[in-house]
Amino acid sequence: MILYAQTPWRRARQLLGDLLVLGWVVLWVRVGQWVYDVVGLLAAPGRTLEAAGSSLAESLTSAGDTVARVPLVGDDVRAPFAAAGGAADSIADAGVEVQEGVHQMALLLGLTVAAIPILLVAGVWLAVRARFVSRARAAGRILDSAADLDLFALRALATQPVRALARVSDDPANAWRRRDPEVVRSLAALELRSLGLREPSAADDAVGSR
Repeated sequence: MILYAQTPWRRARQLLGDLLVLGWVVLWVRVGQWVYDVVGLLAAPGRTLEAAGSSLAESLTSAGDTVARVPLVGDDVRAPFAAAGGAADSIADAGVEVQEGVHQMALLLGLTVAAIPILLVAGVWLAVRARFVSRARAAGRILDSAADLDLFALRALATQPVRALARVSDDPANAWRRRDPEVVRSLAALELRSLGLREPSAADDAVGSR
């Protein structure tokens, strides 16, 4: 599988594109983390509420244990402290729920902020790269040697800009019909470069002619 172009300029552009996409992903991951941290600050009141409720519950429980030692009336006096301690535990639980809700909201917002731009750019990047790999793989299966250049020369006549064709020959179509080897090779080279592939070397020519 051809993942990168064989031509230096096209390969350099692909590598630069990969680095830019990677940088884009890192950037938005950090933005998502920042959003998570900022929204997470809203959990501070929940932590304060949890700490206050837990502290109050511990104090009331301790006080209830102390008065419970009073002979005869200890258990009766302890009951209000136990009830108040339960209410304090409920306050602490409410603080925990606040923190969990803020955590979930911060996580959702952070993921959303990071995922949308990442998926948009990565989707385009993957589509472009998949198209290149598909075209290069198909061309590579055909291009075994210079004997296959005629097909790419014909494709160049159909797809390449007129200005580029004019640099090859004043009458490239007629030259192709005459099977002018220099024109055929030049036309094929145009098309292959657009695919990110090199034309066959002289050694490939010798192999293909056997």
